[in-house]
Amino acid sequence: MPRELTADEAVAELRPIDSLGLPLGPGQPIEFMHALGGRNDWEHLDVLCAMLVDFYVFPTLPGVRCRSTFFGPAERIYRDQGADISFIPADYRRWAPIIAEQPPRVMGTMAAEPDADGWLSLSCHAGSTVDELHAAGQAGDRLLVVETSPHLPRTGGLGDAHPHRLHLDEIDILVRSDRHLVELVDPPAGEIETSIAASAARFVHTSSTLQTGFGSIPSIVASNLAASDVEDLGVHSEMFTNGLMRLHQAGKVTNASKGIFEDISITTFAAGTSELYSWLDGRTDVAFVPVGVVNDPMTIAANRNMVTINGAICVDLAGQVVADSIGGRQWSGIGGHEDFVSGGGLQRDDRSLICLPSVSHVAGSLVSRITADLPPGSIVTTPRHQTDVVITEHGVAELRGRTVAERAAALAEIAHPAFRDELRVTAERR
Repeated sequence: MPRELTADEAVAELRPIDSLGLPLGPGQPIEFMHALGGRNDWEHLDVLCAMLVDFYVFPTLPGVRCRSTFFGPAERIYRDQGADISFIPADYRRWAPIIAEQPPRVMGTMAAEPDADGWLSLSCHAGSTVDELHAAGQAGDRLLVVETSPHLPRTGGLGDAHPHRLHLDEIDILVRSDRHLVELVDPPAGEIETSIAASAARFVHTSSTLQTGFGSIPSIVASNLAASDVEDLGVHSEMFTNGLMRLHQAGKVTNASKGIFEDISITTFAAGTSELYSWLDGRTDVAFVPVGVVNDPMTIAANRNMVTINGAICVDLAGQVVADSIGGRQWSGIGGHEDFVSGGGLQRDDRSLICLPSVSHVAGSLVSRITADLPPGSIVTTPRHQTDVVITEHGVAELRGRTVAERAAALAEIAHPAFRDELRVTAERR
């Protein structure tokens, strides 16, 4: 059985020279991570993390080094303030072997409170750390720290293969807190996002299987589908969102025609509002499964009529997609972008959508997000040969099966009118 300690007492169990592994976003033990900032004797604390969901003191302390596999707003702020935080380029599936190759001595996670049999649901995060949590709990020279809260929903996995839980007997230190999961509210949608979402929704038909991410465009797509005559939808999505909950609530999701994991929505983490977290509590029709399964392109492709919806920062006339950096400077992370773009294009009836506004406003100037060439220093997230459909508020460019020249011409046509003629000329030259 674990020792029950306060967050401060749990942090005191770490050594001045130590290593700590943390899950992505909703899996993070928030009270414990805040308590890390109360120590000032770190000689070298190496923290492996992803998408911090709160602002903590510990990344700013001398002796603390953070390595992140996905930047969020917090990581960008810490970096800009000069903290020792760096990015590890890896898609979401590769985080598991990375952490296994460099196993932190201490692993931490959030979980729902134990049930009568001593099982703790991993709640809203399966992700890439499940195996390493179990490994830390079984190793005598390592520590497994689990923070529980009565506010976390109890969710389930997928049978004996992926049970999505820990047992009290595995845990070294148990921290009880009153923390709530951080809420993620969909950003407001304007006319541009509404237009893009309307075009995207036309690719979804009865018996399609959906993957969506966070943002106003996926949210509007879900709202459009909830009010449409489309039925019998399936869900196979890295992230479970407010919008996917709305589709369930509207009776549009049956998961009956997916061809794989039928009768259940598959995801690896959830992030959204308190309504979403309450709705997930105790549900048996949503399964949280490790990312190595959820984001496997062959598994994605095994779903019938798969439609994936993802965003981008910019797309060039070759169809190369930049989605996680700006001018070579890290903005977010690779996540499952390439997996879902590629997996969603392996079968004839599948479609992979990249959705983005045609322009951005930068320092008072209009900048095209459909570009002749990628800006200097750009880092490609998803290569051109995997790009299927690109959508802006000005239309749809279907690239699959088209020549280099045809793809360039199609992309030029969905650019903002202020840049369209110039891009047409470039496309014709190519």
